[in-house]
Amino acid sequence: MSELHRITIEPEQCGGRPCIRSLRIRVKDVLDLLASGASREEILEDYTLLEAADIAAVLEFAARQSDHPVLHVA
Repeated sequence: MSELHRITIEPEQCGGRPCIRSLRIRVKDVLDLLASGASREEILEDYTLLEAADIAAVLEFAARQSDHPVLHVA
């Protein structure tokens, strides 16, 4: 089941950047933490408002953002 409903984009919050459940925690912030080696457990301990499904939503959002069709010109 998709968790993308947890990702919110509101023009008046965080400059319109994607956030988690209308919190002021940006998708990019969580991705940066994961990329730097933080575990899911560490992130959840440091950001007590986050839930495990929020991290799944962040990863799903990032995966969908990186998927795009490749067009070949003949």
